[in-house]
Amino acid sequence: MPGRIVVVGLGPGSPGLLTAETAAAIERIPTRFVRTSRHPSAPAVPDGRSFDWAYEQATRLEDVYLSIAAALVEAAEEYGEVLYAVPGSPVVGERTVELLQGDSRVDVEILAAMSFLDLAWARLGVDPMALGVRLIDGHRFATEAAGQRGPLLVAQCDSKAVLSDIKLAVENGSSVTVLQRLGLPDESLVTVAWDELDRVVHPDHLTSLWIPVLASPVAAELVLFDELVHTLRERCPWDREQTHQSLTRHLLEETYEVLEAIDGLGVDFEGADHLEEELGDLLFQVVFHATLASEEGLFDLSDVARGIRNKLIHRHPHVFGDVEARTAGQVMHNWEQIKQAEKGRESVMDGIPGHLPSLLYAHKAQRKAASVGFDWTGVEGAWPKIAEETAELEAAVAASAGVTAGGEAGEAVEAVEEELGDLLFAVVNVARHLDIDPEAALRAATAKFRDRFMAVERLAASRSVELRALDLAGLDVLWDEVKASGRTPS
Repeated sequence: MPGRIVVVGLGPGSPGLLTAETAAAIERIPTRFVRTSRHPSAPAVPDGRSFDWAYEQATRLEDVYLSIAAALVEAAEEYGEVLYAVPGSPVVGERTVELLQGDSRVDVEILAAMSFLDLAWARLGVDPMALGVRLIDGHRFATEAAGQRGPLLVAQCDSKAVLSDIKLAVENGSSVTVLQRLGLPDESLVTVAWDELDRVVHPDHLTSLWIPVLASPVAAELVLFDELVHTLRERCPWDREQTHQSLTRHLLEETYEVLEAIDGLGVDFEGADHLEEELGDLLFQVVFHATLASEEGLFDLSDVARGIRNKLIHRHPHVFGDVEARTAGQVMHNWEQIKQAEKGRESVMDGIPGHLPSLLYAHKAQRKAASVGFDWTGVEGAWPKIAEETAELEAAVAASAGVTAGGEAGEAVEAVEEELGDLLFAVVNVARHLDIDPEAALRAATAKFRDRFMAVERLAASRSVELRALDLAGLDVLWDEVKASGRTPS
């Protein structure tokens, strides 16, 4: 004969909200369990054994519920009949009850009880049927509320992490009413701004949210991705070992792969799928770093999003304020001035990352100087510097030709290196005035050279010719033939 489990609800708050039927069952059945002792009415179940231990041992809520259900089935088989008391109503948000009802080894009787919903409607003064209210589990907000615009009542908002995930899931939230400890002397209903949800609210297991309307649909995919990264940190041995420092190489690699995918965009954006994939890999790195920081109690992904949003608003006063900026140059000038004031920097050159690639480093330094007026008025002023620096480089090379040893040789090499640097710097200046990214231009030129050289190799192989066996004139013939034919590697 299967064991029997009588499930009762402890109501939303004080013991005075227990039903007479529930009180009678508690008195009649000697073997009693409560899902958690962290409920105001838990003392109404004398000698009730709690399952708080399950919450302490498991890392996932689903594992908690599975452990509780298994323990109850075992107890019912041993004692014949047991009582199981849950917060609120047994039929509202009770995963353990669902598991018990699906287990053929036990008979389950459920006694009706008042849920927190009844008090919520009364305190809010709303008719849920008339408004078509949707009830959402805070732990699954991103998926359950996907595409919804409200009204929503979000239950089980029992931690700041849950509140943070809810906030992150909505792109443009307005305000939300926080309901806490309904039915108790210290019950609370307060309205807070959406951005402050996980900052000013101190959640507990009796916290819910009332959202009359969402300003925009839930960004479910981003939140699901954030949850996935947290799961990888918990369960994947490789992900568990990573640190901010160990991930730097991967961040750099993914950044360059995005650049390569952008370079590979063809006519009508052919190759966009590849760019989408590489941007996803780069996003993974960003979310991974935010996840590590959240574990350290520093910041989370929502803080990163909020920070960059606020910074962009502040640095675009011509969009969100009353500052005039009609050209891109004026925008950059304003940007640099605002940034310098924000950081408390004495020089516009402060803050340029020293690990930038050299061409990008030169380009950025020149732009910084130009933002305060230290610049040629146009490319006409930059052109002569190339000829000037080329002549100085030729002179330095010529001067070093007769020096073969000793300290003078070292000084000669340094002079050549310096003049070559000046020439490259002058070329970057021209590129900047032509509004061309020198890093991208050199990358494209190198890729073109690579492709043509590979075509020369194929052409030589088709004629059974060793490239090493050819003199410079012979190589030039093959090179010119490839350029004329437009051949590229297959």
